[in-house]
Amino acid sequence: MYKYSDFDTAFVRERARQFRAQVERRLDGSLTEDEFRPLRLMNGVYLQLHAYMLRIAIPYGTISAPQMRQLAMIADTWDKGYGHFTTRQNIQFNWPKLVDIPDIIDALADVEMHAIQTSGNTIRNVTTDAFAGAAADEVADPRPIAELIRQWSTDHPEFQFLPRKFKFAITGSPADRAAIRVHDVGLQVVEKAGQRGVRVYVGGGLGRTPMIGQLLRDFLPEADLLPYFEAIVSTYNLMGRRDNKYKARIKITVFENGIDAFREQVEAEFVRTRAEFTGVDQQILKEIEAEFAPPAFKNDPVDAFEAAKAVDPLFRRWSARNLTAHRIENHAIVTVSLKEHGKTPGDASSAQMRILADLAERYAYGELRVSHEQNIVLPHVAKADLPTLFAELLRAGLATPNIGLVSDIIACPGMDYCALATARSIPVAEEIATHFKEIGLEDEVGKMQIKISGCINACGHHHIGHIGILGLDRAGVENYQITLGGDEGPAAAIGDKTGPGFAYDEVVPAIERILRAYLDLRAGADEAFIDTFRRLGAAPFKEALYGVSRDAA
Repeated sequence: MYKYSDFDTAFVRERARQFRAQVERRLDGSLTEDEFRPLRLMNGVYLQLHAYMLRIAIPYGTISAPQMRQLAMIADTWDKGYGHFTTRQNIQFNWPKLVDIPDIIDALADVEMHAIQTSGNTIRNVTTDAFAGAAADEVADPRPIAELIRQWSTDHPEFQFLPRKFKFAITGSPADRAAIRVHDVGLQVVEKAGQRGVRVYVGGGLGRTPMIGQLLRDFLPEADLLPYFEAIVSTYNLMGRRDNKYKARIKITVFENGIDAFREQVEAEFVRTRAEFTGVDQQILKEIEAEFAPPAFKNDPVDAFEAAKAVDPLFRRWSARNLTAHRIENHAIVTVSLKEHGKTPGDASSAQMRILADLAERYAYGELRVSHEQNIVLPHVAKADLPTLFAELLRAGLATPNIGLVSDIIACPGMDYCALATARSIPVAEEIATHFKEIGLEDEVGKMQIKISGCINACGHHHIGHIGILGLDRAGVENYQITLGGDEGPAAAIGDKTGPGFAYDEVVPAIERILRAYLDLRAGADEAFIDTFRRLGAAPFKEALYGVSRDAA
């Protein structure tokens, strides 16, 4: 993984020093809250419903064991002993005191971490496939490009005050495990005639106006990456609306002008930007790529793994759900669920963080990933070590075998924490997960993506859930709208609204009606919910959800 250069170290330390002085001025009254607000947001500090919240960057979701231990220390020293991993592959601490945040930022700098550009109208953390560099199906590891974008975009003088926040996502696999088409710019690593480059999508996004990104360039050579990205963001910076913050995202710019007109402007700008790049960016990319060299993989036999699967049903079930094929045959990718039934999705205690750090050092070459599904990934684990790893995860309460199932829910913090939320998300997720485990339907339903947002900003990605749940306020009462048929992969789609919303205590029964209808309607046990929905459409699920009498009303 990438290691800080002397410049990186000096830059992060200087930013930490500046922010400490800004906090001191706020605390002694020299800065008003209105004056302080843009300064704290530039450093990832939000004012939430009950307290300040600090969002820490985990670039492209890659984190080392020492860094994970430092997060555990921060959780114990300055928070309440836990952190929340987010869909942007970051971590949030929800209870720090403002006076302590400079010390937290110094502690982050000690392990090559920071909170820069995790907020504000700037280019946010670049996300990618949590299996990057390990997956058997990827064209190439996309993280060097993600790191290149991070270095280019951090404190870029032209892009610190964009019309709105701006998000890149990149995948190295045709399977798209990074949801690239619901980002401002989505990138897919591809090869053409022996040359490596990226396919570029633009104008995706969720929130109050969800849109699927459109193809801007089918193939962009690696040599043109930064000048072309600069052309895209510069074009948006000039064309993007500033009269209405709800219409200021690039998706609206592309929609209002049309993809062809937007592409014409980008290509014209690209002529200028390309001439300004001398090739130093390509030299930097090669240096970055060297930082992502794979570890020296063990060559142990897989006999113990196969034997454990044959005799241990718990290990066999966990292996079926939580392991993914690695590009090295005698290794596997392990996804550690942070979705134990009845627990808050994405939360990890300081004790769990330390255990994960220890396990990464013993079994995963010291590296972990944060997935945008709010789980933790050990990207490189020898199959010979999997039985022992599983036993340790089981003792730590981290062996829930539910990846990709009903209880593997994405959920935003909702009204339990967020000042923008209009309804609760966490309790809904907890109740759904517990209910379907108790009635024994989780395994029978199989592959399922349920995503929950507590407001229209869609931090829980509900629009692209196979089942999406949006919590709204209706005359002071929580009301939950359900969408069906969303998807984040290559066949990306925005879910269809089913009809009137449901009260809080009606949500779980409503989801059960949908899933029981699916079990009756599917062509066979191998047909996933999303495939049944695409085959039959929404009508039979709406009938199951509302009944004929309510539809007719």
